[in-house]
Amino acid sequence: MTSSNTDLRTPRAKVRGLGSAKDGTGHFIAQRVTAVAMVPLGLALIAAIISQLGAGHDSFKAFIGNPLVAVGFLLLIFTGTYHMRLGMQVIIEDYVHGEGRKMLSLLANTFFAIVIAAVAGFSVLKLALGA
Repeated sequence: MTSSNTDLRTPRAKVRGLGSAKDGTGHFIAQRVTAVAMVPLGLALIAAIISQLGAGHDSFKAFIGNPLVAVGFLLLIFTGTYHMRLGMQVIIEDYVHGEGRKMLSLLANTFFAIVIAAVAGFSVLKLALGA
């Protein structure tokens, strides 16, 4: 008994070209890499905040003005918001039913992450550049 069609995907899945291992592995790796990257960045942020306890606003602005510190804060912001977007994407894909609602939720998730990253990044740059 030979079968010419041994593909177990539905006709819709064949048309969309999606299936296991099309995006999941990259998503999994990106989520783990961002999590690992946030550990030293987060520890550096905590150390920076502790080192500035009791300092005034001008002292903190000067501290953030150091390019190494400002870049570290920006990396933490962008890594954290990307990690947040990836995590929320998994939750939305698993628990939001209906294609329309799912797509709108994913779109809102992406825009929310972009807005958070932009506002936080702008705040760090404003402090760092002394504007």
